[in-house]
Amino acid sequence: MAAATMKGPVAVEDVVVTFEDQQKINKFARNTSRMAELKNEIESKKKTLQNLQDASDELMMLDDDSLLVPYQIGGVFIGHSQEETQEMLEAAKEALEQEVKGLEERVSEIQQVLGDLKVQLYAKFGNNINLEADES
Repeated sequence: MAAATMKGPVAVEDVVVTFEDQQKINKFARNTSRMAELKNEIESKKKTLQNLQDASDELMMLDDDSLLVPYQIGGVFIGHSQEETQEMLEAAKEALEQEVKGLEERVSEIQQVLGDLKVQLYAKFGNNINLEADES
């Protein structure tokens, strides 16, 4: 029989942790970790999106329309006209924006699950459990 107790000046209260409670705690931890990973991925994609926007802005400032603009596809740079490159940048930005939107929806879904789990776990364990993320 496992017992969770809180140490300190607060009165110690023994709480029995059932298998179902442990499953909820584990689910909370997995979802918290996954949400952090998704937020990092969103941040990375937003930086890439900003880079694409900067490249698009720079491309608009070119004076000579006859120049071939190198565009990276995989590990190779291929020369395209300014108009083709602009279209490719716009397509890449739209695709990336859709990916970011999908990731943000998944984060929102995970936040709902975490909220429900917090309510259930705090209802049972009260101050004997800490489900808040450390900001360190």
